[in-house]
Formats: sequence, C-alpha cells, structure tokens
Amino acid sequence: MASNGATARVGDAESSLEKIKRQLTSSSGRYLLQGPLLKRSEMLRKWNEHWVILDPTSGKMEYKTGRNAAVIKGNIIFDSTSTITLSPVNFHGSPKYDGCCFYIGTPQKNDYFLCAETPGAARAWVSTLHATQLVLEAHKEAVNSLSGSGSSKFGTVTTVIAAANATAREASKEIEAAMKISMRAAVNFVTNKTCEGHLDDLTIMKETIRVKDEELQQLSKDIRARDSTIRDIADKLMETAEAAEAAASAAHSMDEERKLVLAHLEYLKKDLHQRLESSSIKLREFEEKAIVLSKEKELLLKERDSAVQEAHQWRSELAKARERAVILEAAVIRAEEKARVAQADAETRIKEAAEKLQSAAKEKEELLALVKVLQLQIERLHG
Repeated sequence: MASNGATARVGDAESSLEKIKRQLTSSSGRYLLQGPLLKRSEMLRKWNEHWVILDPTSGKMEYKTGRNAAVIKGNIIFDSTSTITLSPVNFHGSPKYDGCCFYIGTPQKNDYFLCAETPGAARAWVSTLHATQLVLEAHKEAVNSLSGSGSSKFGTVTTVIAAANATAREASKEIEAAMKISMRAAVNFVTNKTCEGHLDDLTIMKETIRVKDEELQQLSKDIRARDSTIRDIADKLMETAEAAEAAASAAHSMDEERKLVLAHLEYLKKDLHQRLESSSIKLREFEEKAIVLSKEKELLLKERDSAVQEAHQWRSELAKARERAVILEAAVIRAEEKARVAQADAETRIKEAAEKLQSAAKEKEELLALVKVLQLQIERLHG
C-alpha cells in the first residue's frame, strides 16, 4: 500500500513538472513585434522587402512577401546563444540605409543580413531580439530548475518577460515612426509626381495612403493583441507557480515516503545481521563436521593405499606363478615331443628288426633248401 501511494505521488510530481515545462515553453499564438524589413537573398545577393514577425516564445522570425499575405515564405530561428548586432557597414549600399543594417548569426551557422527603414527601427529590432534572447534563456533555466539541473526562479521569468514587453512597446513606437516616415516619403514622392503626371498618379497616391493607414491600424491592433498576450503570459505564470507548489507538495510527500523506506531498510539490515550471525554459527558447525570427515577420509585413503599395495603384491606373485606354469608347460611339451620322437624311432627300429627277421627267415629257408639239395647230392654220390 505504501509503495502504491509513493508511486502515485511520484506520478503527480512528474505531471506537475511536465505541466510547468509546457507552460514555460508553449507559444502564445501572438507576436511580439512585426514590421517591414529588407532581407538579402543568400543565393542571388538581392535585397527583398518582407513583412517580418517575431515570436518571443520560440525565438523564431517568420517573414512573408507582404503584410496581408497568407503564406509564410520562410523563418529565422535563433536562441540565447545567437549573435545579433547592429552593423557599422551598410550592407545594402544605398546611402538611405546607413546605420539601418543589422546581422543575425544562428546556431545553424546561417547568416542573415537585414535592413530597417530607419536607424531607430534597426536599433528597436536589435534591442527587442536581445530581450527575446533573455526570455528564452530565462525559460530554459526555469525548466532546468524544475528538472533539478538549475537554480532559476519563476520571478526571473516574469521580470525578463516584462522587460521584453517594455522593449517591444518602445520598438513598436520606433517602427511606427519609421513607417510614418516611409509613408510621408511615399506621399511626397507621389505628390511630386502628381504635379507632373496624370490623374492616375493621384489615384495611386490615395491608394498608397489608404494602404499605409490600414497598416497603421493593423499595427495598433497588433499592439493591443500583444498586451493581451502579456496578460495571458502572466496568467500562465500564475498557473506555473501553482503547479510549482503542487510539485513541492509532491516532493514533500516523496520525502516522507523516502523516510519510511529508509526505516524499512534499517529493519531489513538488522534482520540481515541476525541471519548472518545464525549463518556464521551453522557455518562453524559445518566446518567442524568437515574436519571430522576429512580425518575419516585420510584414514580411508591410508587403508585404500595398503589394500592397493597388498593387491599389487598378490599380482606380482600371480605373475610369477603364471611364469612358472608357462615354463612347466613348455617342459611338458618338450618331453612329449621327445616321447613322440623316441616312439617313432622305436617303431622304425622294430620295423627294421622285423624286416631283418624276415630276411633271416628267408635266408634260413634258402639255406635249408640248399642243405636239402646238398644232402640229395650227397646221397646220390653215395648211392
């Protein structure tokens, strides 16, 4: 349950921080300053007149072909690290624009060369851009402070925005004055042309005056809209302060939860210490048993070694007996071989004796026959 409460409080704190960031970085939808400026093309190096609109919450300058044009032609994005300064050099080249040129170097390494209608208007643009840079820096520090990486306060943002709006008011006056000067110059030019021209030139002059008057009326409306923007920003800052208080409350709750968690961790440490002591006692018992088992193991190893030695001796005796048996078997084989040879020799001798006996018998018979013949012959001789 405690962990669920802590999770909910952490979620509330994170949502409060996100709400503050959105309020600080969200665009008001209205513009701080706008007016005509000449911008040099980067490709053709040609000067073109644009209606430029400055957004203080994002550091972006949008420009279009005319005040009443619906399509934005391009934009210039800058931040607190951008280089914005009046130029002592007349980039345009026309004496009319001496002291009217200023320069913007962006983080994207893009260089922009701009010219206002008068030196005062140029200074007004530069001062307003510098004030906008301070607003962007204050917003960034405020967001970082809420995220834990900075130390800025909301009062700083309010002060910087108020200063930027005051600068914008003064700049608007300068730009209005510059536009009036431009309008008077256009009227004088058209008046001079009217004396020498036709009725169409007078119509053109009236149309020019009407357009300039509409531009002045639109500029006054923009000033009123900017004042409304200031009020909206003040309301948002109040909401931001409330969100900051909610975040602080959530942080306090998180701190209480942290204390509870620390107490629980302390209890777990004590329990772990007790378990470690119990484990140490059991470990000592196991070590003693291990020592006894080690001694028994040594005795068994000695008995095994003696048994192995005795078995080795028996194996040696068995090998000797086997060698003797082999020798005796060889002697028996040799004796049997000698007996077979003697038997064969005896049989041969018996055969020879039998043959001799037969031959002797034949000789005896022959001798007997010869004796008989001799006796017969003797008898014949005597007879």
